[in-house]
Amino acid sequence: MAPPGLRLNQENFSCSICLDLLKDPVTVPCGHSYCMSCIQNYWDKEDERGSHSCPQCRRTFSPRPVLEKNIMLAELVEELKKTELRSGLYYAGHQGVSSYASSGNKTSPSYGEEHLRLHSDVPALRKHKLVGPSGNLHQNVCSLHDEVMKIFCRTDQRCICYLCLMDEHKNHETVSAAAEFTEKQKKLGETRLEVQQRIESREKDMKELQQEVENINTSADKAVEDSEEIFNQMIRLLQKRSSEVTQQIRSQQEAEVSRVLDLQEELEQEIRDLRSKDREMETLSHTEDHSQFLHRYSSLSALSQSTHSSGLPVCPLRFFEEVTKAASDTRDKLQELLTAKLENISMTEAIIDVLPPNQEPKSRNDFLKYSRELTLDPNTANMYLLLSEGNRKAKVMKQQRYHYTHPDRFTACVQVLSREHLTGRCYWEVEWRGEAVYVTVAYGDTPRSDNCLFGCNDRSWSLYCGIDLYRFWCNKVRTPVSGPGSSRVGVYLDHGAGVLAFYSVSETMTLLHRVQTTFTQPLHAGFRFGTVGDSAEFIKLK
Repeated sequence: MAPPGLRLNQENFSCSICLDLLKDPVTVPCGHSYCMSCIQNYWDKEDERGSHSCPQCRRTFSPRPVLEKNIMLAELVEELKKTELRSGLYYAGHQGVSSYASSGNKTSPSYGEEHLRLHSDVPALRKHKLVGPSGNLHQNVCSLHDEVMKIFCRTDQRCICYLCLMDEHKNHETVSAAAEFTEKQKKLGETRLEVQQRIESREKDMKELQQEVENINTSADKAVEDSEEIFNQMIRLLQKRSSEVTQQIRSQQEAEVSRVLDLQEELEQEIRDLRSKDREMETLSHTEDHSQFLHRYSSLSALSQSTHSSGLPVCPLRFFEEVTKAASDTRDKLQELLTAKLENISMTEAIIDVLPPNQEPKSRNDFLKYSRELTLDPNTANMYLLLSEGNRKAKVMKQQRYHYTHPDRFTACVQVLSREHLTGRCYWEVEWRGEAVYVTVAYGDTPRSDNCLFGCNDRSWSLYCGIDLYRFWCNKVRTPVSGPGSSRVGVYLDHGAGVLAFYSVSETMTLLHRVQTTFTQPLHAGFRFGTVGDSAEFIKLK
């Protein structure tokens, strides 16, 4: 029995699931209490998740707690029922009938001690449901017949009395108000449970999105920091190389100028010698005495042979021109390299495409909003593949097509990857011909020789498309796939959500297989073949 002066409040002893007084009360590890049947039913629905939670505080328990009846709490609930009866309040189960004092006014319930004693002592009255005083009691009485409305008409969705059942509600679908109350309470509890689960799911999604924002900001800040350092290193490298080239040019300039100055000095000396010779010859030419002229002429030294060809020596300007051309070529190659490496980084892909969960595209028009134009990378193509249609189509040939080696080429497997990196949300369609084709999505670092087959490693996901036959392959695990045969397959990728889906495309789109995973790096589309003549092509989508 409760201690004297202790006031028991019904709300403190009510189950938050069924909203009724606790029946066989149990207490879960977090301290909250429920009816044993209510919490067991609640946890039965959570068994698939592998963890169980408190409906009130959301604390999770694993494994599922073993429940035992809380004897002390059960005694308090029983004490509460007795206290409510003594104070003129009500306690009612879902069976029995309402009882009113026979005061002549059916809308004025009375709970005198004698009346309560009768309901306690008389066996026929023990099943009656006692209803406490209420200001809205008139709402429970039929306005036409002045009778308590204990029946619920499901046809008209309202409470009626037994006289209404014989009159305007004849042949209607009816049940007792208590039965309808029980059913509606059950549905209300189920709806509330669904609402609570959706709240929990949305709160979880919110936390994941918040974490995603933090990850994006952290990754972006690190990318900015790393790229700035890389470009600063490139700038320092270019500055160093520029300084070296300048030094080479100046050194060559000094050497060539020195050589030209030496030649200039030799020429000046030769000019002085020639002028002296000219003056001597001029003096001799003015000698009129024959003997003296002949004597001096015979002693005149012979003219020396010039060591220089006619005209000035040509300065080797080609060196400087070649240096300038080499610098220009280096600039062009660097620009081409940067463009080729960065062209796949699209700003539209950098935008976080956030949609509420389970709102993937439904119709083909919805998918086309995310369409990507893809091309095949010749450097990855196996030597027996012929690429055409602007590198959108690949076909297996009898003889090799590529004879030069490349580190990205698949040498042991007849397959090829796209040039474009795939992130964000993407959709593309493949038209295939022949016996069979593997429509694939793979990481760029998929092995090129050993264990390179698409679908036979953990770096690729591949859908086998045969004549009226599909199979999905990943890491050597084959999964049977059913669906209508079609020569066109649509592929939908949501990189951030880890969703990869394959569709059979005809007049309608039919989901063939859906993958839910975590992608750790950008992906590429690709094809894998097995028979000469098989082909596959990326379709241009409008």
